[in-house]
Amino acid sequence: MAGSYDDRDGKIWLDGNLVEWRDAKVHILTHALHYASSVFEGERAYGGKIFKSVEHSQRLLKSGELLDMPIPYTVEQIEEAKYAALKANNLSDAYVRAVAWRGAGEDMGVASARNPVRMAVAVWEWGAYYGDAKMKGAKLDIAKWKRPSPETIPTAAKAAGLYMICTMSKHAAEAKGCSDAMFMDYRGYVAEATGANVFFVKDGEVHTPLADAFLNGITRQTIIAMLRDKGITVHERHIMPEEMEGFEQCWLTGTAAEVTPVGQIGDYTFEVGALTRDVAESYEKLVRA
Repeated sequence: MAGSYDDRDGKIWLDGNLVEWRDAKVHILTHALHYASSVFEGERAYGGKIFKSVEHSQRLLKSGELLDMPIPYTVEQIEEAKYAALKANNLSDAYVRAVAWRGAGEDMGVASARNPVRMAVAVWEWGAYYGDAKMKGAKLDIAKWKRPSPETIPTAAKAAGLYMICTMSKHAAEAKGCSDAMFMDYRGYVAEATGANVFFVKDGEVHTPLADAFLNGITRQTIIAMLRDKGITVHERHIMPEEMEGFEQCWLTGTAAEVTPVGQIGDYTFEVGALTRDVAESYEKLVRA
């Protein structure tokens, strides 16, 4: 599948029905367009099975709750919708995007309690998120923006509005020839990339930022469990930027990123080492098991 995302063949699940791809539209006065009242999930299907599908559906509902936006579907109904979209598009290996939002209704101010909460599921073929960086190691810029305090935003929600600084930072990084950007948090600790969590290796042990100011990714949790099953020590802790100088390896994790090696963050460089390769290979086997 190629071309503009609004001009493709296929079906999209929208509010309980499968509709033609080009007909999956919303009104210009949709509340989410003006006030970011939207939550979503990014998932991947491998061989017809969506990896960690139920966990993603549960998180979608939780994100809606955190935004005071109850989604009118159960986990089971969301699961049915995702698999119906895959079947309708004849896809077995695909990216799956479930999204829920405040639609157009009686309210068109900040408050929108009377507006309906709508939902859609779209699926499409999508290769490596970082292209050839998945083999040779991604190059990351350091973002000028910081991940905000949990006192200012619902950091446990996968909410569209939280990605505004991600888009800005990734555009700035790409203009410098980088694949992505690394955020610090509001305290100055290393946080995450624009759409992926980060891991570091030093002396055979793994260090990853404590997820207390950003989304605790499902892939992140999967990798931590995998490493511990392998007997590898994992430290979830606050990491200062200058510590990156002493780390030997680095990788990113996320549904889109999967496991992507990192060769450089700002002025800090890393080798694409044996542990990074092993984790990437083990994850690939796991998602296709």
